[in-house]
Amino acid sequence: MSEPAAESRLKYFPVSFFAMVMGLAGVAIAWHRAEIVFAMPLRMSEAVLVLAGLSFVALLLLYLNKILRHRGAVAQELAHPIQINFFPTVSISLLLLAVASIPYSLGLAGVLWVLGTNLHLLLTLYVMGVWTHHEQFEIHHINPAWFIPVVGNVLVPIAGVPLGFAEVSWFFFSFGMLFWLVLLAIVFYRVFFHNPLPEKLMPTFFILIAPPAVGFLAYQSLTGDLDAFARVLYYSGLFLTLLLLTQVGRFARIEFYLSWWAYSFPLAAITIATLAMYQQTGLIAFAIIGWVLLTLVTLIVVYLLYRTARAIGSRRICIPAV
Repeated sequence: MSEPAAESRLKYFPVSFFAMVMGLAGVAIAWHRAEIVFAMPLRMSEAVLVLAGLSFVALLLLYLNKILRHRGAVAQELAHPIQINFFPTVSISLLLLAVASIPYSLGLAGVLWVLGTNLHLLLTLYVMGVWTHHEQFEIHHINPAWFIPVVGNVLVPIAGVPLGFAEVSWFFFSFGMLFWLVLLAIVFYRVFFHNPLPEKLMPTFFILIAPPAVGFLAYQSLTGDLDAFARVLYYSGLFLTLLLLTQVGRFARIEFYLSWWAYSFPLAAITIATLAMYQQTGLIAFAIIGWVLLTLVTLIVVYLLYRTARAIGSRRICIPAV
């Protein structure tokens, strides 16, 4: 007898769903920055933040239920060379919600930051341990999603410094940036000299934008300065954004997968970084680029919510992989 439909779908509920929270929280932070920079009376950021928080709670309850009912399926995700890298999206979601909560409640932000930071460190150590002692990974398994576990640590200072954890923030920033460079070389080696990424993973190319953009914001939090290194980080992220946007035709032809959510947070990160550049320099060009990116990422997230709802309704998500 086949298992009930609801139980079957829960079994195949992917941890990568938390990328949706990352995208929503990123857009909430981007809108809050824009509201401050341009003295906007509109408070769209608050609505998006509430949606991000509710989405996180709903997804967390679903995944905890999966852990209780389908431990074998969770173990398979943890052993998968690609899916394992999405487990830290849970802790990254906590860190982003902490950043977004700072203007409203330092107490709530502190709790979210402590939980997210500790969980992310544990997940980083676990995933890197698997990478180090594996027996099954091949070069074709690597893709930009591998950045998630290690580079997620670079997010820690953005809320950590305002909360008073400067030295801890430097610790996470340092090894996050170190392994960004290590993985960057490996990812481009794989892309340049081996077969193209499968269509389902093509949207993860946008993850390339996140490390330098988030690194710029974290470095600004740590130093408060717009020096040469900060500019290198920002302009690296901006170039990667331009590179990927010039290939929009290729991405537009891809069938919808949950991996489409990889478009959202990286674009939100470079949007926030651009608005920060405008605050620092006062150059109108950054204001224009910031508005274009903010409009783009907002429209993309709205469209992703629509496509995700459609996919859930038509039962094209939470099904066995083919």
